[in-house]
Amino acid sequence: METKKKALGKGLEELFSNASFTFDNFEEEIIKEEKKNTTEIPIDEIRSNPYQPRKTFNDESLNELAASIKEYGVIEPIIVKKSVKGYEIVAGERRTKAAKIAGLSKIPAIVKDFTDEDMMEIALLENIQREDLNPIDEASSIANIIRVRGITQEEFARRFGKSRSYITNLLGLLKLPVAVQNKVKKGIISMSHARSLSKLDDEEKIIFLAEKIEKEGLNVRDLEKLLSGKAPAKKIDRIENPLLRIYEDAISDATGSKVKINSKKIEISYDSITDLNRIMEILNINIKD
Repeated sequence: METKKKALGKGLEELFSNASFTFDNFEEEIIKEEKKNTTEIPIDEIRSNPYQPRKTFNDESLNELAASIKEYGVIEPIIVKKSVKGYEIVAGERRTKAAKIAGLSKIPAIVKDFTDEDMMEIALLENIQREDLNPIDEASSIANIIRVRGITQEEFARRFGKSRSYITNLLGLLKLPVAVQNKVKKGIISMSHARSLSKLDDEEKIIFLAEKIEKEGLNVRDLEKLLSGKAPAKKIDRIENPLLRIYEDAISDATGSKVKINSKKIEISYDSITDLNRIMEILNINIKD
């Protein structure tokens, strides 16, 4: 434990609670402190972090990195944890995959000791901060950390700098049928659409509406009108300015609230003064007495 704390400068728990802490800080600090202990390990003995939520990597980007490695080698060592069979990647999965494509049999690595819980949080931190995750994979990772760590949604939200409503809405997506979750993963339907669908209990209706969203290009307001029993609104505004839907969804995801943009106005809905204060905090607006 002392070695780990020395390499990190602080305990991992304290780092995760620091709003200014990033995955890049974490990786850079370990490499800075431990580079002298770099060793060459066989690539065939390395496997992905078992808690890595990201399942796909850009082939073009990997091939470009592989070409660079062929010419210059692996510049920075990867960070791994010793496991029962070989090693698990803590940081540097892209470098490892690219090195394998480049034909390397070994790769420079720093071996560190981390718990399974640490590995879960490290993987999620990397992907959240680098925006590599789709909402479903992010939700699955968060649910696992909450379960293993035995913490509340509120504690998780505070630790990772997210609003409580954002975490609640995200975890709600895991109630969706797998077929609909796959549409969210592929970006066929947005998180805002999925959030509305997750409030329904009828699985067949959810699947039907998800297919309708995909085929007819329904925006979130159209979906809400369907759910309330009203006919979808005409899309005059969307034809004139298709970016409005994208902006609405982006602001809605950031604030965890319903957002409407029209007539040169942005409307953000709230349920109570507490909810309004939450939105003000997200927008970094301070009201002085």
